[in-house]
Amino acid sequence: MHIKPAIDPIEAVRATFGAALTDVVEYAGETTLVVEAGSLPAVARYLRDTAGLIYNYLSDISAVDYYEPTGGISGRPARFGVSYHIYSMLYNRRLRVKVYVDEGDDGSKPVVPSIVTVWPAGNWLEREAADMMGIVFKGNPDQRRLLMPDDWQGHPHRRDYPLGYETVQFSFNVEEIMKHKPHAKE
Repeated sequence: MHIKPAIDPIEAVRATFGAALTDVVEYAGETTLVVEAGSLPAVARYLRDTAGLIYNYLSDISAVDYYEPTGGISGRPARFGVSYHIYSMLYNRRLRVKVYVDEGDDGSKPVVPSIVTVWPAGNWLEREAADMMGIVFKGNPDQRRLLMPDDWQGHPHRRDYPLGYETVQFSFNVEEIMKHKPHAKE
């Protein structure tokens, strides 16, 4: 059996997809390919199926909200970043593919194409990001909430989600706190 030597994923994606590769970030020994959201499934399939690349394992999908309460999005191209952490078991290499998406002008949820047809394990990972961040993965076969109850309002990992907190109990405020906990004495 002949295994083709590993090739550079940056140059391979740049040569195949051109302008769809919008940025390359290399930091702390990790490489991130930033691609246009619409090209994501094609880039993912290319990275999985191309000899010399064979990124055949999706280890995680993570999402970040770059929202700034004072305005702006910290110099990012869009409010949300969705990262796909992939691994080539054949070549023992890791790669991150990232897309940026915004909410619609009408306040509609951000939309990213699903990669479940490329890596089936992405189903649950996409559902987690959808549940926690409110990102819609178009084409995902199972759109149910994964972690929060069906009637839950909002998405807890967004930076504009209201924080709920409980006042810490000290000896000087015990009476005030216990007023709000009627069943604590039972």
